[in-house]
Amino acid sequence: MTPDIWMILAFAGLLIAGVPVAFSLALSGAVGIVLGLSPDMLATLGTNTYNSIAKYPLIAIPLFILTGLIFERAGVALRLVRFAQALIGPRHGGLALVAVLVCMIMGGMSGSGPADAAAVAMVMLPSMTKAGYPKPFSATLIAASASTAILIPPSVALILYSIVVPGVDLRALFAAGLFPGVLAGLALLVPAMLAAKRHGWEGTPVEGAERLTVRGTFREALPALFAPVLILGGLRSGLFTPTEAAVVAVAYGAVVGLFLTRELTLRDVWELLGEAAIISGVVMLIIALAGIFAWAGTMLGTFRHLAEWIIGLTDNGVLLLILIMLAVLVAGMLLDAISIYLIMMPILIPVMQHFEWNPVWFGILLAMNIAIGQFTPPVAVNLMVTTEVAKIRLEHTLGWALLFVVAMGGALALVAIFPSIALWLPTVLGYNV
Repeated sequence: MTPDIWMILAFAGLLIAGVPVAFSLALSGAVGIVLGLSPDMLATLGTNTYNSIAKYPLIAIPLFILTGLIFERAGVALRLVRFAQALIGPRHGGLALVAVLVCMIMGGMSGSGPADAAAVAMVMLPSMTKAGYPKPFSATLIAASASTAILIPPSVALILYSIVVPGVDLRALFAAGLFPGVLAGLALLVPAMLAAKRHGWEGTPVEGAERLTVRGTFREALPALFAPVLILGGLRSGLFTPTEAAVVAVAYGAVVGLFLTRELTLRDVWELLGEAAIISGVVMLIIALAGIFAWAGTMLGTFRHLAEWIIGLTDNGVLLLILIMLAVLVAGMLLDAISIYLIMMPILIPVMQHFEWNPVWFGILLAMNIAIGQFTPPVAVNLMVTTEVAKIRLEHTLGWALLFVVAMGGALALVAIFPSIALWLPTVLGYNV
């Protein structure tokens, strides 16, 4: 067998053996270097790991992670829930609608599905349980809705995609993800509302909901609602770059928590800095060690051979796109978004260029597919978070998860068939698509 095949087999074997993704990438890359190049080339490991993370746009990732943590601790989710409850009022499926809306707004602050799921689940699950919603349904709906954070800007995954794929404007990606993200949320609402009506969930008003007024709760939620406007408005006006937007978001979140909601203290800020550093360290470690795998795969021609093999499967671009989406869906069920981008994009970029697929549109399709994987067992990172909050087993949510997979899959199909759903807004805004 050739060295590149040994490298791929080593990576697959290490993953099956339970080795973390970051170290699986590094070790399999080292196998490829030793077998295909020269043991002396192992001296490049340090340079490759450094070059992988020595990119200015990556600064935005830890900052947006910190933004999500700050808004979560500042009590923003509770205020958004109260406002949405007052706006929608008591009705069948009302709390389900609230959960989806709040997840989408929170996603516009953090860009992280698991953080979004944790914040909303802690607030919504007790109310939904009191209203008669089964815990497996509630946990799955929140996990699925939180996955829209990967689409609605600012998205950590889209930031990484813009770095991995050369020539893609991050502002165009952010704009392109907005309508598909909203479409995905609406797609989740359809089965949720139908199930609530069929089973009679939330037949009576939630205790205390009648005391909520739209005006009062809007005033409380206004600082949170303004956060996405600040980020996207600043990007659109050219007032700051995406990386600078992350800095502004952190500063704004700190002001909201410390002086407006007053649920955040300086001690909390210090703790959140440490928590964000830990999460960011994991992300950056994956990116850094993936550089070894990427360099080895490029030097050995592994990615080129795989791309040629994929292109040779069929001349039908539509059929091949369907096969790629299915492969990404399976990958999303097992791996996180960052790992998927780092592993698959070196292979998919030549395929994308061969069939002349729009890179912005293709990036949104990948993000929607990965979003589905975030609440699809066996791994389902978002679902793991919400089931832990709900104190239920992951397998209890399987039926509901499949229902929401079909719903969001329908939204994905619409974006694939009608690219203008993703590309219209960035085109109107004048971004390069």
